[in-house]
Amino acid sequence: MKLITGGAGFVGSNLADYLLEKGEEVIVFDDLSRKGVDKNLEWLRSRHKFEFIKGDVKNRDLLIKTAKDCELIFHTAAQVAVTTSVQDPVKDFETNAVGTFNALEAARKNNCSVIFCSTNKVYGDNVNRIPLLEKELRYEFAENKDGVREDFPLDAREHTPYGSSKLAADQYVRDYSVIYGIPTVVNRMSCIYGTRQFGTTDQGWVVHFIKSAIMNQPLTIYGDGKQVRDILFVRDLVELFEKESTEIKRLSGEAYNVGGGTKNVISLLELISILEELTGRKISYKFSDWRPADQKVYYSDIRKVNKELGWSPKVGFREGIKKTFDWVSENKNLFD
Repeated sequence: MKLITGGAGFVGSNLADYLLEKGEEVIVFDDLSRKGVDKNLEWLRSRHKFEFIKGDVKNRDLLIKTAKDCELIFHTAAQVAVTTSVQDPVKDFETNAVGTFNALEAARKNNCSVIFCSTNKVYGDNVNRIPLLEKELRYEFAENKDGVREDFPLDAREHTPYGSSKLAADQYVRDYSVIYGIPTVVNRMSCIYGTRQFGTTDQGWVVHFIKSAIMNQPLTIYGDGKQVRDILFVRDLVELFEKESTEIKRLSGEAYNVGGGTKNVISLLELISILEELTGRKISYKFSDWRPADQKVYYSDIRKVNKELGWSPKVGFREGIKKTFDWVSENKNLFD
């Protein structure tokens, strides 16, 4: 039995669908607080039979009870927006740090393994101290051509509350592997995008841009639009999670930088250009102030996860953007 916290969310629902298609027994655990996740749950129920528990990861007792017969917890539940963490740091900490601690306790009490969704934000503002080159439509690392490795410093001088809460959770997951012998894997994820995602101005920028382009809504770019990320289509991510689950005892205690890697690097302005090709018209946008601790360039060095698991992205960014564009176009009613 597999337990997916945040199982009706973007990553969680895609993971649940993938595992259920393969005949796995899955418990979907979600408080349904994020806009759109009720629609994901309805979609999952239209395709599969599974157990659903409506619950909050802040409820430790309920998590422990739910994980009783589980062998593995995929901990995807989180508060995911930097801006929200600045506005409400208490909720951010309780969801990300305490919620992850509760998932670890559920694993410890029930002898489960844990696969954790961390973030590149654990590297904080240190990334902005890497020398850059500025091009017409993007920034680039001047020397760090393979991207950010797992041994990049975590002790940033400047974190957002979101980065701090996820860093605390990241550390706890690795520590529980050492102290209690619980098999754990940490995935420090870059920008994940794809179907079943309801992107907003706060989080999920690729889908937010796609939705705005399709619905002819003006965009606001925070910063100058030359910010670069490596984007990863969600199907590639869930296939990685499955690989990790089959070898988690061998991988226990490891942390991986997970993203599209050097072949899937794109800037905000470059995405707009692709969307103009897909829509056949110019997209309206304006600029606003940079957001706190926004990384001008971040892309993952994915050679470690490739070497240890044989994993690399299969879906290139142009193919993934088109797949997502088509899904949003066909499901505009879900974005009301």
